[in-house]
Amino acid sequence: MSTMDVRSSAVSRIAGARTVELRFEVVVIPVSDVDRAKEFYDGLGWRLDADFPFDNGFRVVQFTPPGSATSVQFGTRMTSAEPGSARGLYLIVSDIKAAREAVAARGVEISPVFHPESPGAQFRADGGGDRLAGAAPEHDSYSSFATFSDPDGNGWLLQEVTTRLPGRIDPAEAAYSSPSDLADALRRAAAAHGEHETRTGEPDEDWPTWYAAYMVAERTGAELPT
Repeated sequence: MSTMDVRSSAVSRIAGARTVELRFEVVVIPVSDVDRAKEFYDGLGWRLDADFPFDNGFRVVQFTPPGSATSVQFGTRMTSAEPGSARGLYLIVSDIKAAREAVAARGVEISPVFHPESPGAQFRADGGGDRLAGAAPEHDSYSSFATFSDPDGNGWLLQEVTTRLPGRIDPAEAAYSSPSDLADALRRAAAAHGEHETRTGEPDEDWPTWYAAYMVAERTGAELPT
């Protein structure tokens, strides 16, 4: 069979395959002390979903960050990974300064807000260079960060996202996860709408429609109205 025949056969199989929903809902992180980790994540204000110990020594603890559809699990007999070896665990926020302050207010040591001078600098150890102080210019989406770790060293990364990449979210499902997330989106829409009225030179009586179009476009990565 030729390479072309193999490729055509694979394409035919893919074309006939049925697409099913695969919801990524849980990440397992390795910890050395389950109770210590539980106390830490509880202290962050994350929701405790489960703490199930079993007679054979297996134990699973699950927490969910506020507004998140994905949860984190840890426990005993769950993973052979080295405790603290999980890195680059993303927590997406709409206001990096407010999110950083909220984490710090919980007594957690967290880096100042920064933006990378060179690509990938957000994944290097704190103080490793190539991190510029403060949020990215104009608060460019996906470009502002703050980092913190749990007691084992599992690394979390706050990332500010306002305007999404195209196709990331279905326009029919452009929902907001919390009142503060929605409020931030309304503030950005208000600022953009003010610029819109300045350009047109007249007040926009149908501003709710403009706000709605802007907020859905921003959320889904579509072209923003002007």
